Amino acid sequence: MGNGTGEVVVRVRARDILRESGRTLWYLRAILAGLLLLFVLLTLAMYYMGAPVETVKRTASPLGETLYFCAITALTIGYGDVVPTSAFGRIDAILLGLVGMVFTGLIVAAAVRGVQEAAHQASVQDQSGRGG
Repeated sequence: MGNGTGEVVVRVRARDILRESGRTLWYLRAILAGLLLLFVLLTLAMYYMGAPVETVKRTASPLGETLYFCAITALTIGYGDVVPTSAFGRIDAILLGLVGMVFTGLIVAAAVRGVQEAAHQASVQDQSGRGG
């Protein structure tokens, strides 16, 4: 089945993409676990030494709000409703952003590899099914 340019169109199933992405994430599990542990440690450090403050109430941020702040920072969203007020807290926030970028990059890379691998396998199956 061609598209007029001599290229072959191969159908890739979402199940295959998810399986290959999951396989890649499994290979990266030690790195991802290390990043998750680093996130937890940086979150605890933010709570105890970063002096996070809720900007609306101008009060110290409870642990739940600090966890929320750290997650939003790691996702590089940064709403500004909770801010660190110490120098250590600001450095910690930068480190959280870097950890989040690496974590997100690995997830995206695994998804891209899943698409590529599933497409490759579908292409091989298509060629063997056609006898070529």
